Amino acid sequence: MSEFGKLLQPVTKLSSIPVRQYLLFIYAVLVAAAPAASDSVTKIVVIGDSLVAGYGLKPEEGFTAQLEQALRDANYSVKIVNAGVSGDTTSGGLARVDWILGDPYDAVILFLGANDALRAIPPYLVENNLRAIMDKLKERELPVLFVGMKAPRNLGPKYSEEFDSIYPGIAEDYDAVFYPFFLEGVATDLSLHQDDGIHPNKEGVASIVERILPYTEQLFSRIGRLQNN
Repeated sequence: MSEFGKLLQPVTKLSSIPVRQYLLFIYAVLVAAAPAASDSVTKIVVIGDSLVAGYGLKPEEGFTAQLEQALRDANYSVKIVNAGVSGDTTSGGLARVDWILGDPYDAVILFLGANDALRAIPPYLVENNLRAIMDKLKERELPVLFVGMKAPRNLGPKYSEEFDSIYPGIAEDYDAVFYPFFLEGVATDLSLHQDDGIHPNKEGVASIVERILPYTEQLFSRIGRLQNN
């Protein structure tokens, strides 16, 4: 017998129950049997720096807001949580990841390292921090979209080669969905930058979201329950 049938089983003499009372009883049973609406919403947290936080942009223009809207337009029931902090490094991300994961999430988008490169932090330290963060995500069995960064070329070929190679290596070792470069198609197009020449403007963010969207949809396939309606 179904769960719904079991709930109705005690009602044996419908004729003896006032119609209004019976209808209220049926409504209560249906509400109790239905899953909560919030259970159908996939929650994804984005851990990152100012490029995630939305530096210089209105709240609706930032990366997480535009990505959430793009996913909803594609018929995903999703909430994207912005855990970006301007100026954050991989060591800062590692220091706060446990606090971030104090709330329940279905998946994580991880993008850190841009500020490490700007400060010429040794690549092995950047890698150690990112691997430590990935270990924490793995412990919680959270699917990850791991987003790469590239070092400024004025730091020299040796630094750039070592830094750039961090991301694909980690993605492979942790079997993460991998988007190689957050600023792909945007980094060298000044029309997509704010006046500082570093942070993307609203149109630049839209370009990033358009490119990363298919990888985010791959992330959904790893959550175990597609939220396509």
